[in-house]
Amino acid sequence: MNSPETAVTSASDKTGNVPITLACALYDRMQALYTGEVKPEGIDLTFRVEDFPRKLFDSAMAEQQFDVCEMSSSDYITRVSKGNCPFVAIPAFPSKMFRHAMFAINKRSGIRTPKDLEGKRVGVMRYTMTAAVWQRGHLQNDYGVDLSKIHWVEGSINSPGAHGVPTIIPPGVSFERNESDKSMSDLLEAGKVDATMGTHLPNARFTNPDVVRLFPDFKEVEKAYYQRTRIFPIMHLVAIKREVYEKNPFIAQSLYRAFCESKKAALVRMRNYSALRFMLPWMTAELDELDQVFGEDPWKYGIEEARLNLGTLMTYMVQQGMLKETVPVEKLFLPVE
Repeated sequence: MNSPETAVTSASDKTGNVPITLACALYDRMQALYTGEVKPEGIDLTFRVEDFPRKLFDSAMAEQQFDVCEMSSSDYITRVSKGNCPFVAIPAFPSKMFRHAMFAINKRSGIRTPKDLEGKRVGVMRYTMTAAVWQRGHLQNDYGVDLSKIHWVEGSINSPGAHGVPTIIPPGVSFERNESDKSMSDLLEAGKVDATMGTHLPNARFTNPDVVRLFPDFKEVEKAYYQRTRIFPIMHLVAIKREVYEKNPFIAQSLYRAFCESKKAALVRMRNYSALRFMLPWMTAELDELDQVFGEDPWKYGIEEARLNLGTLMTYMVQQGMLKETVPVEKLFLPVE
């Protein structure tokens, strides 16, 4: 197997096939595409490993250097709603994640419940990032938090400066950017912000006992959320450059089928009990729980999966001033099923 630092090109006969470069993190569900075990029909695939999503999203949207790429759901939806998106998408979802675990607080700020965030300064990695949209949606809709009573401070969690390209903030939001030489973790520890959220936890939690999770029992909270809503939040989707798709429309269905096959291969390997696939000693117990909660396929693709899932995300985006109205899910994705 080639190293993740190198791009991998399908070894199949290239005659008549369309060359396509895919940029995506090397998730287990993508590995069979990376190794060439799964080959999309009619395509010579070059898999470019990009393990830092924000860097990928910003460069892909600005430079459009990849034919196909992993893409932020909120970034893509925002561009589609404005009618100026250079991409089309297929309903394959490289990243899904519950985000309750990624709220951190400083106990000295007097925060004990989500409602206590009202009147506080909350650090957020990037205001419009998909994870933050979901997190604010949970606060407002599940815990009754008045988001207008929170002052948001945008910036990277564990380093000074911004997390990616600074965002355009909806009007009326109490907001500032962290322009200090301190990380959000430093600001949280010093009491300059009262809480943080996003996709990372502050490093201060390793050294300061006052820096803790808002939801210490996050696993049970997230399981209960899924059992109540049937939503495993979609973070990223797969985007195709519009001009590449228009030249070769068949690639959408071919890629979608290949993503599905690659995911199936990952599920088979994960459930191979003869040896542990990952460095998790009690993975067998985790798999038992996974099957109990999610059933046979814990990582569903397809437009029906997107309908409730991204439909909810778009409702949150409307509530948060990022969209004027929700976009029909059929407008977001090409017909591939």
